[in-house]
Amino acid sequence: MSEFEKEVKKAEKELEQSLIPVTDENADEKLDDEYLGDLKMQAQEYGQKLQDAAEKAKDFAEEKLARAGDKFNELKEKDPKEIVEDAKDYAKKNPGQTILISAAVGLLVGFLIKRK
Repeated sequence: MSEFEKEVKKAEKELEQSLIPVTDENADEKLDDEYLGDLKMQAQEYGQKLQDAAEKAKDFAEEKLARAGDKFNELKEKDPKEIVEDAKDYAKKNPGQTILISAAVGLLVGFLIKRK
């Protein structure tokens, strides 16, 4: 679970725990100004937390998109033969990871073919 997802879950949990009814069963009774002030303060606090979580998500997405763009440009500039050589070198250096990656790709292709 990413840091963003953890923050969102935490904010949701805090929001659920602090929800309190705005009106009583007796609609004629007026609520205290203090009670409404506390409620307004909590609402502002949670609004700020949500805004912070959204900002973190935006920053995270921008960072990942920039990395993906850099990798794409890097691959675009390479010759296909060079990419194959890099893959062979990686497989020689990391045989375990190569097997796991191959298995994962095989599963995905299998699911896609079986689905159709």
